Amino acid sequence: MKNKAILLGLLSIGFFATSCSNDDNEGETIIPLQGKYNLRQTGSIVGGQEVLVDAAANQPGCSTDYLDLRLSNAAVYGDYNGSNCALVETTGTYVRSHNDLTLTINGVTTTSDIMNLTNKELKLKDKTTGAITVYSR
Repeated sequence: MKNKAILLGLLSIGFFATSCSNDDNEGETIIPLQGKYNLRQTGSIVGGQEVLVDAAANQPGCSTDYLDLRLSNAAVYGDYNGSNCALVETTGTYVRSHNDLTLTINGVTTTSDIMNLTNKELKLKDKTTGAITVYSR
């Protein structure tokens, strides 16, 4: 009886170790991408350091511009503009492939690395220009 308990314990540890050893998602986040993100910061990498500043696109006194990524793969960019903070929404599409996000808005396609995706933040780095954009949920 004692040997059976030891054998059962060892088998349980073996199954647990096996099931956990294959959890590597190669750096890809499993947080859902869909959601509304408020534009917070922009920047780039200078001398190997990330340099971010408050997003100049956000007009003082207005709500923050946003990117809304919907389940239908529609991407909506919201831009508050002018003295009356008028909202202009531009709709396009997006495609996610692993840690790449490709946005097509107004006929312009950009592909970015998803540098960070959490329940609170989306950080993108444009693959062509190196520009970094940080959004918050």
